[in-house]
Amino acid sequence: MQYTWNFKLSHDIKGDLKHILRETFSHQQKELEIFLSYYTKMDGAVAENATFEKAIEPVSNTSGKLILRFHKVFYNACLNIHETEKDQMEVEYKIDWDGSTIKLLGPVIEERGMDDI
Repeated sequence: MQYTWNFKLSHDIKGDLKHILRETFSHQQKELEIFLSYYTKMDGAVAENATFEKAIEPVSNTSGKLILRFHKVFYNACLNIHETEKDQMEVEYKIDWDGSTIKLLGPVIEERGMDDI
């Protein structure tokens, strides 16, 4: 399974690709945290304080890979747990300049097979 999320690019952001990505994710940080939380929920955590770290392997002006940094927050009121650990994730991006959107594609998670009886 692979999760995807579409972000709206702001028309007033100008500059190089890194600046556009940084500003887009800064303005839509909550949505970015929701997207990352789909991946951290398997560990029993949510993603907070998500930020754009850097763009790597630009394939073209419209696609490539980037690294996102975030805190994985584990909490459980019954067990009195509230812990945080830093983490990062490499994701792919595809930009539609005409539609003013950027699509993030997270890593592929292999589905769990059948359990032995």
